Amino acid sequence: MQRVLGGEREQFDELIRRYQRRAHAVSYRLLGDAHDAAEVTQDAFLKAYKSLGTLDSAEKFGGWLMRIVSNLSLNRRRSRKKSAPLPEDDLLREQESTGGEHHTQTGRAEDPYQQLAGQELGERLRMAIESLPEKQRLAIELFTIQQMPQKEVAEAMECSVEAVKWHVFEGRRKLREMLKDLLSER
Repeated sequence: MQRVLGGEREQFDELIRRYQRRAHAVSYRLLGDAHDAAEVTQDAFLKAYKSLGTLDSAEKFGGWLMRIVSNLSLNRRRSRKKSAPLPEDDLLREQESTGGEHHTQTGRAEDPYQQLAGQELGERLRMAIESLPEKQRLAIELFTIQQMPQKEVAEAMECSVEAVKWHVFEGRRKLREMLKDLLSER
């Protein structure tokens, strides 16, 4: 980042390689659509490149970029009439990559009933996260799922670390409440 700010704009490619997966993952979790997430990620890097002069510290690049990704993703999400389920092609790609069967760490195929239960829990969790207020959803996504440090999450959300802690706490509390019937079964 220091070299990019020093005028070596071609070094920005290295920043793209370093942050592209995280940026796409954050956008995908907020949008639920791989194509939209790819577009938002590309737009975010373009916006970041054009706005490099506004970044006051090279160390803040990751949080700054995630704020751009989050804002663009949320803007795209708001512009939709309603959130659509995952496209069929994403679901098919998921099954193709696993060969259609889920395997345990020992390499044995899981019991189909366990597979269905796991899929149901995953779908319910995804729907519950999507129903959270934006700030709580974003805090859960960045801190809990992407495992970004709280300070970077605070920079990305443009709030204090204490606010991040509160949003994560409240989001988890609401998720527990929404999923209490499933959690009590386990």
